[in-house]
Amino acid sequence: MTTKIHPMSVVSQDVELGENVEIGPFCYVEGPTKIGAGTVLRSHVAIGPHTEIGEENDIFPHASVGLHCQDISYKGELTRLVIGHRNVIRESATLHRGTLKGDGITKVGDDNFIMTGVHIAHDCILGNHNILANSATLAGHVEIGNFANIGGFSLIHQFSRVGDHAFMGGLTTASMDILPYMKTAGTRDPKSYGVNAIGLRRRGFTEEIIRAIQKAHRILFGMGLNREEAMERASSELGSIPEVAYLLDFIRNSKRGVIRG
Repeated sequence: MTTKIHPMSVVSQDVELGENVEIGPFCYVEGPTKIGAGTVLRSHVAIGPHTEIGEENDIFPHASVGLHCQDISYKGELTRLVIGHRNVIRESATLHRGTLKGDGITKVGDDNFIMTGVHIAHDCILGNHNILANSATLAGHVEIGNFANIGGFSLIHQFSRVGDHAFMGGLTTASMDILPYMKTAGTRDPKSYGVNAIGLRRRGFTEEIIRAIQKAHRILFGMGLNREEAMERASSELGSIPEVAYLLDFIRNSKRGVIRG
């Protein structure tokens, strides 16, 4: 199989296409841009310049990928969007390039499922294996780890972070960091509702590790200790477990604070 470009699409001459790329009808691809082997643009997809798309991505109709961002301070500077491999980007999703206020780049990792109407704003950083349900909205400079599940119509404030294996319920509005491994939900006043044990089991976490994370959560948020006391106790009792160490580091490094139970 070789690269296929539908005659009703427009592809700039400075676009680099890998092997077996398929570009369906009514797509517009502006260069300089790279599209990796096996990626499919189904139809009506707009790809902006300075965009790098990896291999075997599947991009659905009316997605807008790599156009300049919705930031009034942006004045056309050269910024980028970099997308990894095997992502699914569904209908009408918008993924924007970065700004010079960030590092000039928006990044999406590998194996993410980005559903209909999702908005990934400038300077966001996504890891791997995340699920963003319909119309989830990421404001600028949001960071999402790996294996997070972001519910439909949820909103994440600028500069907020979402930890690995976090579960964020639909319609949740987050103006602080979402704890890894936990279930977080709520519109006006979101709360953390403890460890997402079912989700962790599905991902292959052992019962021993799940119990350790649950114990750490109790120490941190369920024993009435102040932050310093709770962090010290959890670290001394459970800090040798990598998953708990990551949870504690996530809290220590928070600039906006974390959503608590």
